[in-house]
Amino acid sequence: MTRYARRGGKIWVRIFPDKPVTVRPTETLMGSGKGSPEYWIFIVKPGRILYEMSGVSETVVKAVISIAACKMPIRTQFVISG
Repeated sequence: MTRYARRGGKIWVRIFPDKPVTVRPTETLMGSGKGSPEYWIFIVKPGRILYEMSGVSETVVKAVISIAACKMPIRTQFVISG
């Protein structure tokens, strides 16, 4: 997104991975506690704003957001605030 905008605007990422996902080692017996955190995730609920942009034209913003939306595993929507 920043490469396509070419430092023309400001981008805010409104999500942060704050939920740990733990994985237990293989061949571990029951009762030895919870596994160690392997990676972090973020739960995306409907209606959540993921990215914000300002300082560039609307056509550039639509192109940048469409590029980012193609890489996400969820359905996204472009919203313009007044």
